[in-house]
Amino acid sequence: MGNTSSKGESDASEPPLEGGKLHKQQQQQHSSHNGGSDVGGSHNSLKVQQTQGSMTRSASGADVTEKYLTQLVPVEKLAEILREKTSAKLGINGIVAEVFVSQVFPQYADLGQRLFNLMHTNSKATTKHLGVVAFRQQCERFLGIMDDAKTLECYIKMYAQEDNPDFIDKTGVTRLLHICYTIAMQHSGNAVLCSAINRTFGSVTKSIFLCHDSLSLGYVCRWFEQNLIRLVLLVHKYCVHTLSTAYRGLELQSQSCGIELQTPVLEQRNPFTDATDHSGGGGGGRDLDSLMPLSQAWLLAGALPPLYSKPQTVAPPANKGNNNLSASTAVQIFKEKLSMMPSHWTLLYDSNEHGVGANRFLHHVLGYRGPTLVLLHTKDEQTYCVASPSEWKETHLFVGGEGSCVIQLLPKFVILEKKANILYLNTSIRGYPKGLRAGADPRKPIIAVDEHFENVDCKGLAAGLMSIEVWGCGDKSSREVQLDIKKWQIKEAERQRTVKLTAADWMDHPDRYLLELGGRQNYNN
Repeated sequence: MGNTSSKGESDASEPPLEGGKLHKQQQQQHSSHNGGSDVGGSHNSLKVQQTQGSMTRSASGADVTEKYLTQLVPVEKLAEILREKTSAKLGINGIVAEVFVSQVFPQYADLGQRLFNLMHTNSKATTKHLGVVAFRQQCERFLGIMDDAKTLECYIKMYAQEDNPDFIDKTGVTRLLHICYTIAMQHSGNAVLCSAINRTFGSVTKSIFLCHDSLSLGYVCRWFEQNLIRLVLLVHKYCVHTLSTAYRGLELQSQSCGIELQTPVLEQRNPFTDATDHSGGGGGGRDLDSLMPLSQAWLLAGALPPLYSKPQTVAPPANKGNNNLSASTAVQIFKEKLSMMPSHWTLLYDSNEHGVGANRFLHHVLGYRGPTLVLLHTKDEQTYCVASPSEWKETHLFVGGEGSCVIQLLPKFVILEKKANILYLNTSIRGYPKGLRAGADPRKPIIAVDEHFENVDCKGLAAGLMSIEVWGCGDKSSREVQLDIKKWQIKEAERQRTVKLTAADWMDHPDRYLLELGGRQNYNN
């Protein structure tokens, strides 16, 4: 019985012809007639297939069409290696999930298992394993997805409920966010577990589900497409890279380890605080000194346009031989992919350190010629982000480019406004509202900070302003130019304060007449 089962599984891994399987005697006759070559037998089989018609699926999930012979070389090599390992371990002529996960996705077993399950479901296989042909077909289709919306749909489907695959719950979304965060961290040199991660993930699930326990896949797909699609696309790029290159490591008798790259943003010190370094003993309240923990920076980088998280230029690592050529090329290819962790962001202003007030805000923010993020935290535990794609300037007009947006970060993540000409800053021009504002309607802005930077109004709900942070998202030159301007302003103020006047200049100087008007006696030689 065991031999019969093994034979059935072996036959199921290749497309059968209509009318049943070929007998071994017939196969041997074909082989001997063609000089012992399998090519003639395959050619004859294909002819019969085309003339007599074929089944749509094999038991192990392969599409029985004449196109099944066309495949990508990396996928073909990977399928053959996995088939050999499965056969050696379990005696099955196919590929099982255990071998696929352990060999291709050893670092991310849950992601690998879900990807195999997706391919197994799409192939409609009736066996637990996938045949080699079915595996190749599903991998090629997965690698061939070019549309972002379809890519997103695949990953939402991966994390759907097992008992109800048309719906996804909070646990599924949280697991999807966790794998997005883990891959971004571990492949950007910042494998740091942020203790604020549950709060960050919770803000997303609250925004999606509200009072529901589960929602349809279509609704969740649309939400991610409008808000956080870049986070999921990063994972897809990782999976595509892994499936395309895993055979190289396996041929060298080593497991696949994913992408090992150096990226521009990795070569600097991580500017974001790990919440574990600033937590107090209070537990559930706001225990963080910074409004931008690591997980919050990651979430913002995925929601904002790429101009905010664009990495800096870096030379590829020094070649130590031909083996590093592919690694240096991968740096250029995946530069955008790994720009999700923007360690080039720099803190311009922190009200807890620099003091609260309009003049403090202007002193530290004006002159920075690059994109900025203004984070506002209120006394009722609301946190907002005002993103400006260009330099802040005092004006009576609403300004800002296409990358301007207003986002609520806590207690739930919501993009409130995203369009051009929604930003306003005025502290000195008379006859116009004073303070910082953001919104498309000048009469009813979404966010309005008063002129003293003490209170904030969001959609008509007023609250006391507890702290403000401003992060610069430009390159090094933006910060250097701002510091140079400030140095020049300080030197200019000192020069004017210590100016020396001759006697002749003093006779015509306006300060002399002011002193005389004030009753001070003037002595002349």
